[in-house]
Amino acid sequence: MDSSSAPAHHLQRGSIARQRIVALGQDAVIDGEAKSHVVAISGSVRVSGHVAGDVIVLGGDALLTETARVDGDVYVLSGHIDAAPGAILEGRSVAYPDASALWVALIQGPAMGLPASSPVVLGAKLALLAFWAFVILALFAVGRRELLSTSDSVRVEPFRNFFLGLTGVLAMVLTALFFSAFSGALLGVPLIVLVVVFALVLRFWGMVAVFHALGDWLSERLKWHPPLPLTAASYGLAMLGLVKFLPWVGVWVWSVATFIGVGAALSTKLGRREAWFEAA
Repeated sequence: MDSSSAPAHHLQRGSIARQRIVALGQDAVIDGEAKSHVVAISGSVRVSGHVAGDVIVLGGDALLTETARVDGDVYVLSGHIDAAPGAILEGRSVAYPDASALWVALIQGPAMGLPASSPVVLGAKLALLAFWAFVILALFAVGRRELLSTSDSVRVEPFRNFFLGLTGVLAMVLTALFFSAFSGALLGVPLIVLVVVFALVLRFWGMVAVFHALGDWLSERLKWHPPLPLTAASYGLAMLGLVKFLPWVGVWVWSVATFIGVGAALSTKLGRREAWFEAA
C-alpha cells in the first residue's frame, strides 16, 4: 500500500460505516467498523478494525493487521493477502496473485509499472488499437444489426449500463473464484475458461458498440454527413485511441467505456433485445 498518497476511503477508529465501501483507483483503510462489504478496484485494502462483510480487492493487496477482524470472506485478484499474527478471518480467503492477465483483459489496467512514454508501452498500445480495428471488422461482418441495437443502448442509457457492467464484471470474477475454490481441477478449469470466454465476448461486443456510439455522436456534434456504421465505429476507435495515450486518463476512460459496453451487451443480450432466460 502506497503511504505517500491519501486513501480514497479512510474509516477512522471509532467510526461506523453501515453501507458498503468502494474505492476506485486508490486504497481503502478500515480502522473503524464497516457493517457491509469493502471493495477496492486498482487499489489495496488495509484493515485494522472490523469488517462485518466481505473484503474484495481487484488489482491490489489485502492487508490485515494484528487487530483486524473480518467476518466474511477475503477475495483478492492480482494481489496478495497478508494477515498479521492475531488477525481474525472468519470466512474463506482466496488470492490469485498471477491473475493480472485476466484483469487487464477485462478492463484496461496500468502499464505494469512502466512509464507511459516507454517504447514497450507505446508499441503495446498501438498493437492493441490495431487489434480493436480487426475486432470491429469481424463483428460488423457477423452482426451489424445487433451491434447497432447495442450501440443505441450505449447512447440512451450510459449510466445504467455502467453500473450494470460493473456489477456483471464483479459477478464474473467472483464466479471464477468460486469455481476454482470449490470445484476440482477436472470441473473447475473448464468452468473458469467458460466464464473468461463469456466475459471477453461481452467486452469485445460492448466496446465495438461504444466505438460506434461515440463515432456517431461525434459526427452529429461536428455536423458531418452521417457516416456508414463501420466508419462511425472507426471514428470512435480513433477518439478513444488518442485518449489511450494520455497517462492515467486513458486508463480510466477506457475502464469506464468497458463497463458501459459490457452493461449494454448484457442489457440487450448482444443486440437481440430478448431475455437471457425464458420464463418457466
